[in-house]
Amino acid sequence: MTLTIPGFDHVRLPGTAGVELAAAVGGGGSPVVLLHGFPQTHLMWRHVAERLAGEHTVICPDLRGYGASDKPAATGPEVYSKRTMAADVVALAAALGHERFALVGHDRGALVAFRAGLDHPETLTHLGILDVVPTLDMWDVLHGVPAAVGYHLFLMAQPPGLPETMITNSADAFFGSFLDAWAGNPDAMPDPVRSAYLRASAASVPSIVADYRASAGIDVTHDQADQDAGSQLAMPVTVLQQNWGARLGYDAAAVWNAWAPDLDHRLTGAGHFMAEEAPDEITDAIRGLLLR
Repeated sequence: MTLTIPGFDHVRLPGTAGVELAAAVGGGGSPVVLLHGFPQTHLMWRHVAERLAGEHTVICPDLRGYGASDKPAATGPEVYSKRTMAADVVALAAALGHERFALVGHDRGALVAFRAGLDHPETLTHLGILDVVPTLDMWDVLHGVPAAVGYHLFLMAQPPGLPETMITNSADAFFGSFLDAWAGNPDAMPDPVRSAYLRASAASVPSIVADYRASAGIDVTHDQADQDAGSQLAMPVTVLQQNWGARLGYDAAAVWNAWAPDLDHRLTGAGHFMAEEAPDEITDAIRGLLLR
């Protein structure tokens, strides 16, 4: 049985190019879409979604290639580009009758949300980002021994074949290592939830690798084009991060301010899986963003 958010409806909705996304939908009021990260599914939002559902229609999809959503073959780099994945989210919200909505993403979902903000400024009212920097900046700040924390980015950037084989042959150990190493509070991810993430990830290796491979290619191209054009995020933006800047030697707030003039940048003491470890803090930050 697939775990989902208690009290939410579990539906399938159209994305783009015939891809369908699975989503949990609940609550009522102005719409907020929450995008999960790696190696997770929409279930990571269960605590925050329940808190927001009293005030908002909350939509929590599995990204294409993850969870119960479709996993199309990566026949070209655009299939898992963040541009395509962002278009999926806009199409999904429109299928529910929402032409404008707030969008919050964590990790991989935050990169999709960032691209949605640049590509669909007329659609997003507010943008929330949890624990990433944009793809273009990410490659710039990963250098020296501290960059070992992102070894998986380099592994999955390799040409098709080797990464998929290596990860498939040790899927639970590979994906589980991130759930363990990145958790500030392991108790926030109980065994049934952890097991659900491992099952979903093991069943999605080719598409997860394709998502990461896109971030070493086509996503960089798209970000660079926007940077060269001076494009910025037009909506209010809140970014919550661990103090990666201090660890990796860069100014995270300055990185984000270059993209987001209307920025609220915050550091958190929670671990990477902050929506599960500190749901009250994350919910309050989202509520504050939506009031701007």
